[in-house]
Amino acid sequence: MRYALRRLAFFAVTLWAALTLNFFLPRLMPGNPAISMIARFRGAITPAALKVLEAQFGVSTKQNLVSQYVTYLGNMARGNFGTSMSQYPASVSQIVSGAIWWTLGLVGLTTILAFILGTGIGILGAWRRGGTLDSVMPPVFVITSVIPYFWLGLVLILVFGVQLHWLPYFFSHDYTLAASFSWTYISNVLQHAILPAVTLLITTIGGWILTMRNTMITTLAEDYVRMARAKGLSSRRIMFDYAARNAILPNLTGFAMSLGFVLGGAILIEDVFNCQGVGYWLLDAVNNEDYPLMQALFLLITVAVLLAILASDIATAILDPRTRHAG
Repeated sequence: MRYALRRLAFFAVTLWAALTLNFFLPRLMPGNPAISMIARFRGAITPAALKVLEAQFGVSTKQNLVSQYVTYLGNMARGNFGTSMSQYPASVSQIVSGAIWWTLGLVGLTTILAFILGTGIGILGAWRRGGTLDSVMPPVFVITSVIPYFWLGLVLILVFGVQLHWLPYFFSHDYTLAASFSWTYISNVLQHAILPAVTLLITTIGGWILTMRNTMITTLAEDYVRMARAKGLSSRRIMFDYAARNAILPNLTGFAMSLGFVLGGAILIEDVFNCQGVGYWLLDAVNNEDYPLMQALFLLITVAVLLAILASDIATAILDPRTRHAG
């Protein structure tokens, strides 16, 4: 219980620091987003229009910084992220809520699948060290892990989309179809997700395989594993209960971090395939200097990473009780 409370306190302090940093950074930048907004549409900067936009973007000069900060924290607690500058007058919440499901479905599920498959293959390769699987894994997956996302994505688009015409390669779905729970719509979404999902899987699974293999090999040399073998325990029990359970602990932290960054989206993948997830909108916000949208997305990524690390700490404490007394 004390361990969990310490972790929660750390989470709360870090979240407050991220919120505060997220508040001050745009205000330290030169210029006024409201004036930039009007200038973008080449409109006249009338005092009335400027006042309305400043209120929408939360940068009113008539409020002191402390009042703005309190208002900002209240808006964040209510999920009110303001109005998007690049997609005006759409609210940031509308854009994020529409994009997050595409990212969770594509990047999230692919990341989980890559971790599960990579960890399993790494365990088997290390257990049968020197075998065929272990001989093939290092050179193959070292190569796949350094292939750039965008390059592999473009190759798959060229081969399976442009030349063979087997799969669609742009957008999250066919925009002539209305969103529904019908098989026509669902199958269309799945078809559009195949190429970006395969791209992510190929380029990320190698890291999990190699990391788990190397950690597993080190763990298999530990004295408690040798003792388990001397006791005559079954190979299956030694592999999973003794070796894999301890070897997976470092990977859990890495998995938690990668799972947290899922909400950031695979920016290059979503941009190459024009899939309008969180990564796509983050890149769009940076290119268009859309500060409210950038703030919301950065905060979303921060919260996701913190929650993932918290879950990883709890899972590690369950698997290895010694960590509960550390620090």
